[in-house]
Amino acid sequence: MTFFDSGIWVQLMTIIGEITFFLILGMLLAAVALAIIAAASITNGKFYLPRILIPGMVLLEGLVKAFCKLLGLDDKDLVTFFITLRNTMNTKAFSETPVEQRAVFLPQCLRSAQCPAHLTPEGLKCRNCGRCSVGENAAWLERIGYRVFIVPGSTFIKRMVKKYRPRAIIGVGCLMEVKDGIDMGDRIGLTAIGVVNLKDGCVETVADWTGVRDAALLGIEPPQVP
Repeated sequence: MTFFDSGIWVQLMTIIGEITFFLILGMLLAAVALAIIAAASITNGKFYLPRILIPGMVLLEGLVKAFCKLLGLDDKDLVTFFITLRNTMNTKAFSETPVEQRAVFLPQCLRSAQCPAHLTPEGLKCRNCGRCSVGENAAWLERIGYRVFIVPGSTFIKRMVKKYRPRAIIGVGCLMEVKDGIDMGDRIGLTAIGVVNLKDGCVETVADWTGVRDAALLGIEPPQVP
């Protein structure tokens, strides 16, 4: 009789099967619980158990989304909730980071279709020509002390983070870009605040500049504001 025909092998396979079953069952139950907590938080406009929600949603994102759909929530609701939750959780650390160690990343789609700026190794260099609102807002951010980058994609962001090593960033963009930016910040140890555009698209999108300025002023005393 071979080892695979022995009682030991049968017992081992039975144990492995039972462990696998309970792991899958545990994941399903956890995903259901997280979906219910997320749905309740979105419905009532407040966060319940945020320190459980964040790691749980990261680990079980696909399952949580599936159960949230069963509860009547769409992907946009869930992603918006995730961004708001992460912003809230990151506010204290962001506020405590000196402004000279912060950076702002703006998407190039915010610029005018007639924008005269050219792409450089560090993104677009705004000429503040007045054709869009990027110039005045970027200049305001720089006066406070931020490094401001106008970039075409995540590759530029990673390159600038590696070069200048900011400890905290503000990412501006469409819903999924902002979520991806916050996820990236988590992976590389950055404190990230996300601000979702008011109007999406590929050309002449519209940023929530009030939201950008509010985020930029976190932890900054009024005398420092120009």
